[in-house]
Amino acid sequence: MFTLNCKGKLWVVDKPLVMGIINLTPDSFYAGSRFNNTDTVLKQVEKMLYEEADILDLGAQSTRPGSERITADEELFRVIPALEAIVKKFPKTIISVDTYYSKVAKQAVETGASIINDISGGSMDAAMVKTIASLNVPYILMHMKGEPGTMQKKPQYENVTREILDYFISRIAALRNAGILDIIIDPGFGFGKTIDHNFEILKNLSLFKILELPILTGLSRKSSVYKTLGVSANDSLNGTTVMHTIALLNGANILRVHDVKEAREAIKLVDRYTHN
Repeated sequence: MFTLNCKGKLWVVDKPLVMGIINLTPDSFYAGSRFNNTDTVLKQVEKMLYEEADILDLGAQSTRPGSERITADEELFRVIPALEAIVKKFPKTIISVDTYYSKVAKQAVETGASIINDISGGSMDAAMVKTIASLNVPYILMHMKGEPGTMQKKPQYENVTREILDYFISRIAALRNAGILDIIIDPGFGFGKTIDHNFEILKNLSLFKILELPILTGLSRKSSVYKTLGVSANDSLNGTTVMHTIALLNGANILRVHDVKEAREAIKLVDRYTHN
């Protein structure tokens, strides 16, 4: 069991959570997750909440392999109107904003976000760690080797699990020293990893429990699923559910997903299996 302080409200996490992905971008790898106006965003939010999403993760910049960076101001232009609309219509919703810019993180939290999800672990904006500490919100610390534009160009590790674990130990200490209390770890499936690396991380996921922090997994419809199966991202829902099931059995606490209903069903079935 874990507790998270979301802007003064203590949230007890005693079962796996579902984080629904809402991309405010024209170029995210999975077309079904892109929403480019307020009406479609709100319809998707309503659908995900009906299907029992615990958290919504708004992303205004694609970080798929080979993607190009946009500015913090452009990211704000995309994310803030959507965030304002969600907060107004669904005020009790816990919202995460996916950004590596401290400027975006600060304005997002001031607008109503409760969590910041940073793929860079603070490495792409020197002010991010200090900003998160001042905002007093949970911080999702992800491992990424390289940066999105080049991270999939022959990534190499001597031991991928050990390297990620060492990274977490070092970064968690730095975040704690900066005053960040609530940390969620994400091994970063697909971020500077080959398909073999991703399966090795999944197999060893339970090792990250020694850090005694919530573990988030982002496996939904990624290339490790659809390339292994020889299908497209559009046809990878069944494979994604299998990966989610393995992740849950190996200790995942949060599933970051495109398809909330199916993830929720996986959680219910795994819970029944493990407690039968």
